Amino acid sequence: MQFVKETRIAVSPEVVFAFHESRGALARLTPPWEKVKVVEGGTSIQVGSRVVLQTMLGPIALNWVAEHMEYDPPRMFADRQVSGPFASWYHRHLMIDDGQGGTLLRDEVEYEPPLGWIGNLVAGGYLRRKLQKMFDYRHAKTKEIIESGEFLANTLRSSDEST
Repeated sequence: MQFVKETRIAVSPEVVFAFHESRGALARLTPPWEKVKVVEGGTSIQVGSRVVLQTMLGPIALNWVAEHMEYDPPRMFADRQVSGPFASWYHRHLMIDDGQGGTLLRDEVEYEPPLGWIGNLVAGGYLRRKLQKMFDYRHAKTKEIIESGEFLANTLRSSDEST
């Protein structure tokens, strides 16, 4: 199955990529209604880095381990599920120069629900709606943080403090 979400952001791909690399970006992009906790990692998006998330499936806590597989700044990075709730998951984050000084942020997810065709039959629609809601939030939050100037102001402040 495939899920795609696109949003235009009025800054360069370099800025959008830098935001995704910044400390705390993953936590800031996690919707508040999702019960997700970073257990370890999450500090790098470079190839080979891993993040372990704890998520809830009803009353059951599940660990979701993702490993970054591709890294091509400022254009793209990708991660895949090593273990977790899906039968398979591969997520590409693309930052495409729109030729007008902005970026087309595009998330492409190839996934298979657990339990094969039965999982698809039982949970396919639910998963699609859940992904839509989650990525709508993530894209809106990314756009809000970056276009408000908050990210660049914090980045400049951090670099001033380290000099």
